[in-house]
Amino acid sequence: MAFFSQICLYNPIFQIVTSSSKRPTYFLIVLVFAQFAGTTLWLSGNAVSAQIEAELGVKLGGWLTSTVQLGFILGTLLNAIFAVPERVLSSRLFLFSAVFGALANISIAAFPLNVPLVLISRLFTGLFLAGIYPIGMKIAADWYGKDLGRAMGYLVGALVLGKSFPYLLKGISFELPWKEFLFLISLVSLIGGGGLWLLLPDKPLPLQHNQFSIKALTVIFKIPKLRAAAFGYFGHMWELYAFWAFLPAIWKVYLHFHTEYNFNVPIATFIIIVVGFLGCWLGGLLAIRIGSGKVALFQLAISLICCFILPFGTKFPLPIFSILMLVWGITVVGDSPQFSTLVSRFALVERRGSIITLVTSIGFAITIFSIQLIDFLLKYFSNDLRIFWVLCLGPVLGLLTSYKRLFNE
Repeated sequence: MAFFSQICLYNPIFQIVTSSSKRPTYFLIVLVFAQFAGTTLWLSGNAVSAQIEAELGVKLGGWLTSTVQLGFILGTLLNAIFAVPERVLSSRLFLFSAVFGALANISIAAFPLNVPLVLISRLFTGLFLAGIYPIGMKIAADWYGKDLGRAMGYLVGALVLGKSFPYLLKGISFELPWKEFLFLISLVSLIGGGGLWLLLPDKPLPLQHNQFSIKALTVIFKIPKLRAAAFGYFGHMWELYAFWAFLPAIWKVYLHFHTEYNFNVPIATFIIIVVGFLGCWLGGLLAIRIGSGKVALFQLAISLICCFILPFGTKFPLPIFSILMLVWGITVVGDSPQFSTLVSRFALVERRGSIITLVTSIGFAITIFSIQLIDFLLKYFSNDLRIFWVLCLGPVLGLLTSYKRLFNE
């Protein structure tokens, strides 16, 4: 009965949203599920890429991922420049984005299949994801104080689960046609967006709306600690999405050198992505004790070491190589919620939503270059994992630009 009362009290239909509203007990559970559900859209196309490419007769390569990233960048830039998170209630923006992201995702199945349709569909999916992932972080930042690092850990963990879920679904449902697969993913997104809108309260919007201002684009470079947190995040992003996007390729290279092994590549990919939840969750708990800065920098350094070791891994037996991949999978994303926490902490309160969105946008812009670079190198060195050394550049620069200002934060 108490649970139902909280739902009625905070349901946006009743329009009871005040600055004094208390955070409902189920808040984090609903937010984490909604974030998970919405982000299942992200790599859904990658999970069925082989079926789509077979039907098209064309190899799309890294473009399936890059077009989503490009759409996400466009969406986040528009949100940041026009201060959309400060003008629209977060739950409504999240719902709108989840609904139209789901429609964009399933649009491939609604029309005759061709390459432009696939890429445009993925582009608009990314565009609407800009109203899901960063807005989820803004909601957490609005409602959590000292324990924001823990909340962010769960939230980015939900992102990890969301992105790995399509690979799990694909791995356990070999006979499911790709159109039905995308429909199921879109349905999950709709449930998540609707649940958040119905169950979570909104903080009131700023009394004075921010007008278009170039300051929204430059403030992250003017505040030293904010700049350090942002640059650490940028270095982390150079590595993360290229690693996730080409995990199947890494496993296939390993199998090329070890024909004695045979395993399900989609399931192996799912496992390495999903263990990132441990890095986010444990990192969030550890951040309460030692600070977000130390947790973020430590995980970024471990991820760098794993990336460097990778090419030597083709000589490892499967158990040792799997341990390397698991450690990398945990740490490659475990630093993300803590960098996001630091960005939220040092951002101007009146522009927090736009600053988080803008930093996220720049980070995802960086991922396009690393993804396309790896995709290009794979065409010429398909069985040489040394090409992944280029991903070391991000963590190295991230550590160099953020260590001094963030270590004690």
